[in-house]
Amino acid sequence: MMKQMEVASVTKTYPHSNEHLVALKDITFNVHQGEFICIIGPSGCGKSTLLKIIAGLDKPSSGEIRFEGAVVTKPHPKISMVFQSFALFPWRTILQNVEYGLEIRGVPKQQRRKIAKEFIDLVGLTGYENLYPKQLSGGMKQRVGFARALAIDPEIILMDEAFSAIDEFTAETLREEVAEIHGETEKTFLLVTHNLPEAIELADRIVVLSARPGRVKSVVEVSLKRPRDKTDSEFVHIHKGLFDLLKEELENSIIRHKIRELKEFQKLHDMELK
Repeated sequence: MMKQMEVASVTKTYPHSNEHLVALKDITFNVHQGEFICIIGPSGCGKSTLLKIIAGLDKPSSGEIRFEGAVVTKPHPKISMVFQSFALFPWRTILQNVEYGLEIRGVPKQQRRKIAKEFIDLVGLTGYENLYPKQLSGGMKQRVGFARALAIDPEIILMDEAFSAIDEFTAETLREEVAEIHGETEKTFLLVTHNLPEAIELADRIVVLSARPGRVKSVVEVSLKRPRDKTDSEFVHIHKGLFDLLKEELENSIIRHKIRELKEFQKLHDMELK
């Protein structure tokens, strides 16, 4: 497989009081063309921050993202993103929302309309083109998000908790459709999720981040044949392994928190003795 993207020693810090809060620390992994990668980790470990850096929507404090050898410093025309919150323009129709990226690129109206309709059909929303987002269910809004992301013909599609804001039945249907789109288009997908079965169902590889500061704790390969059966013994085995990795991180973070509390208590005690 050809290496398409490199996440190279990415660290992200934020100013906090008189010090810096480290959100991500030295994150490094490669992404190959046509792969489906899922990123998981404890809450607050910087998963979404990492995805925004990969998208060029945020900048690392150190390290870099390289797409086909070139450093990503701003949104890239070949990298699109599907958001958890749908991020649709409420004043634009479904057709106009899907057309948006093409419009920004200066694609003529007739051509972009044709392309948008093709992708609206791909996600099963033909007949809804002239409705507005407020008239759609959560699942339908996310379908619009996928159509908009695909319409610009990206090479990499980033998804930030893309299935978490909709009901589980709809989410399961959408996951199946995304898996089919991935198989048909052979585009590269990166999904941030907290849902372990979802990650195992979709991913070729799962990048497991540690508790904050987020580091690459493990990269788990999933070689199960698609479509994947959640009752399969190997599926269950991978799930247990991922669960144990995250449980270990949760326990470690609790221990670190307790140690910090003890250190702060000791400081106060020492000040009282002076």
